[in-house]
Amino acid sequence: MLTKEKVKKTIDRLSDSFTVDQVIEELVVLDKIEKGLKEVEEDKVYSTQQVKDQLKKWL
Repeated sequence: MLTKEKVKKTIDRLSDSFTVDQVIEELVVLDKIEKGLKEVEEDKVYSTQQVKDQLKKWL
């Protein structure tokens, strides 16, 4: 979950002049990273070997 602090830090990393699109893009990336980290914590990820095994079945 995003917090005000994380959003503030993200905005602080931008240059002094930026567009709304740049802010939105940064926040979307931050949100995706947060979701990915949560999935790792919940063990909802695949190992490299599991992915390779699946790809062998599909290709």
